[in-house]
Amino acid sequence: MQTQKYSVNQHPIETVLSWVKSGEIAIPEIQRPFVWNASKVRDLMDSLYQGFPIGYLISWKNPNVQLKDGSLSEGKKILIDGQQRVTALRAAILDEYVIDKNYKQVKITIAFNPIKEEDGRLGRFEVSNPAIRKDKEWIPDISKVFDGSIDQFDLLSDYLERNPDVDSRMVKNAISGLIKMPLRQIGLIELSSELDIEVVTEIFIRINSQGVVLSQADFAMSKIAANENYDGKNLRKAIDYFCHLAIAPEYFPTIRDNDISFTDTDYFAKMSWLKDENDDLYDPSYTDMLRVAFGTVFKRGKLADLVSLLSGRNFETRSFEEEIAENSFSLLREGVFKFMNETDFKRFVMIIKSAGFIQPWMIRSKNAINFAYLLYLTLRDKKVAPVLIESYVKRWFVLTILTGRSVGSFESQFDFDIKRIAEREDFGTYLQDIESAELGDNYWDFALPQSLNTSSSNSPFWHVFLAAQVKIGDKGFLSKDIRVEDMIEHRGDIHHIFPRDYLKKNGLKRGKYNQIANYVYMQSEINIKVGNKAPNVYMTLIRDQIENDNRQYSGLSSITTLNENLELNAVPLNIFDLEIEHYESFLEERRKLMARKIKSYYNSL
Repeated sequence: MQTQKYSVNQHPIETVLSWVKSGEIAIPEIQRPFVWNASKVRDLMDSLYQGFPIGYLISWKNPNVQLKDGSLSEGKKILIDGQQRVTALRAAILDEYVIDKNYKQVKITIAFNPIKEEDGRLGRFEVSNPAIRKDKEWIPDISKVFDGSIDQFDLLSDYLERNPDVDSRMVKNAISGLIKMPLRQIGLIELSSELDIEVVTEIFIRINSQGVVLSQADFAMSKIAANENYDGKNLRKAIDYFCHLAIAPEYFPTIRDNDISFTDTDYFAKMSWLKDENDDLYDPSYTDMLRVAFGTVFKRGKLADLVSLLSGRNFETRSFEEEIAENSFSLLREGVFKFMNETDFKRFVMIIKSAGFIQPWMIRSKNAINFAYLLYLTLRDKKVAPVLIESYVKRWFVLTILTGRSVGSFESQFDFDIKRIAEREDFGTYLQDIESAELGDNYWDFALPQSLNTSSSNSPFWHVFLAAQVKIGDKGFLSKDIRVEDMIEHRGDIHHIFPRDYLKKNGLKRGKYNQIANYVYMQSEINIKVGNKAPNVYMTLIRDQIENDNRQYSGLSSITTLNENLELNAVPLNIFDLEIEHYESFLEERRKLMARKIKSYYNSL
């Protein structure tokens, strides 16, 4: 018979708040920062006043940890769901500051009017403002009712004295309901420390009514933030702030001016370079940062293992030990510093760009670039020659995209690769083994052309083809000087070799005419002149104009350069003869040419 791994109890709100204040329940700020607006806090107070349910809180007990002297330290409860509600309660009832989305400390003050009607009943809440504070009908700050600064017996008489014409009995009932709000019950689901992260995640998904899904990274962040022994609070902030600044460097002064204690840490010094950084090719989330930092120093790929290690789990004895927790925090801190290093971060981004991936939209898989950065940092630690690191990282990154190594249930593959790379003395031989197994002739000749059979412009295979064109320096289709790279950088247009209108008029549907094998980067002015003509018509015009030195369509000056341009863009040379009945065979041939170009590009990395 299975033992119950959780308990469900109702507690007065004031009791739960006292547990939070004393640290018996830790709020790890999973959903950072406080995202509710003041009106939502007001609505929560109104629900409490009316006796409406405000949902359940979910806490997960940290395991008891064996200390160095052999004694046990009682695990703390961590709030994994309900942080926003508890923060709202603390703001309105306890008059505590909250951290807003700009990382500033702000007060949210809620006022109460016992004689205003709301939905046919007396008692109305509003966010306090200067007009309310001057209005004698309002109690301008309900927190003063609960903190002892206002005698509750005097509250009614003072109010009636200011408002002599009101119905005293109705006002008494309204204020009585206000005073009783902290005594209202809230449900607390307490999950056992014996539950592993997968079970906790499943419970959370089933219970949470708002469809919010917490990831393993969220649980890891909760473990970090709730730890008081090993500077977990600042470690959590370092991860949060780095990711925030990577996207919005303009927030640097805000963080600097509003979190003075953090600005004194090494973390802040190490990330200060972001204030001047505007490259957005790799803007990591805290999940990305945790994956890379964890994998780099722990040589593991499953974030569930990080959650366990931060709790002090000994995987052999299945016990929890303080030394393991301490060492895990130390290692993770090391990994975070490695991730934040300005020189390494910028060099890595430069390597990815040198492979032709020059825009964020060309990188559809964050996991692919995460592992590439992990590999870069790992090879740096192994003191591999920089020129080899550059080649290995580019090849692994492209291989990962081409083979789908980082999609779906990727963590097991992530974990496998990290461990093998750590074990191998020579990464080059490991990479060659993977290439032999996954990028053989069958892949290039059959699997890749088949993968290019898609109408999605978000296809990773299309993006790799474009990266190949960028790296090689290809000119756009029928362009004399303008490169594919130029058009990508300046948001140029993708056009159809067989014009879209031409195909639509011949009865083809979107899935057919939008095939990526029909796509090229082409200058808009050339595309306008091509119009909706069949390829054999406009290509023959271009050839004739070149021969007659009358270049109205394209700046290409010779048949040789025209043919070279076709080859660079992987366009079949028989394009001069193609009409609607040739469209399918054209797509098939172009997919093969695109695959050959990608193969040549990969081998050059």
